[in-house]
Amino acid sequence: MATQTATARREAARHAYDAFLKECPTSQLLARISDKWVSLIVSALAATGPMRYSDLGRTIPGVSQKMLTQTLRSLERDGLVSRTVTASVPVRVDYELTPLGGNLACLLSAVKDWAENHIEEVLSSRETYDAAAQAAGTA
Repeated sequence: MATQTATARREAARHAYDAFLKECPTSQLLARISDKWVSLIVSALAATGPMRYSDLGRTIPGVSQKMLTQTLRSLERDGLVSRTVTASVPVRVDYELTPLGGNLACLLSAVKDWAENHIEEVLSSRETYDAAAQAAGTA
């Protein structure tokens, strides 16, 4: 069996979609879908179905128009969200999950639900950790 250089192994792994490699497309996709705004947009669309841009903005507190627009464009580019423009006055733009986005929504909604169900435990752990760190620093 021939040996490979480290560069050749990295190149072979990149073509095999190894998410642990920074250059791998799957690593880039993981970075995209782990974004807070992506999770919230996908979860909102999964919960309610198609939504207008303004409705999404109202549903997700704290998201700026710029960030909402950028995130929706990236989701559309990745094939996770479809955008439908209806000619009217004013123009109506609706966003909805594609089948691929719906598949992802199951996972992201589960993570959102986990966060909502376990935040008290996490906050308690933070308080305990911070108190211990403060006590160790003053001792």
